[in-house]
Amino acid sequence: MSKTIIKVEGMSCEHCVKAITNAVGAVEGVSGVSVDLAAGTVAVDHDPEKAPVDKLKFEIEDQGYDVVE
Repeated sequence: MSKTIIKVEGMSCEHCVKAITNAVGAVEGVSGVSVDLAAGTVAVDHDPEKAPVDKLKFEIEDQGYDVVE
């Protein structure tokens, strides 16, 4: 398992937290998602082979948020 921290812009409320948590959490290989609104980060515990970082970023962007490199 790996833990990846992804910087995200555009999150402002609990709806944002739920949307990202549900979308990323539904990816096979993800065992945990923690969204920090104040820091603008999403921490994901995942199997990098089943749930690569690019897939996680895609799911966040698919919800309408911007991943910051």
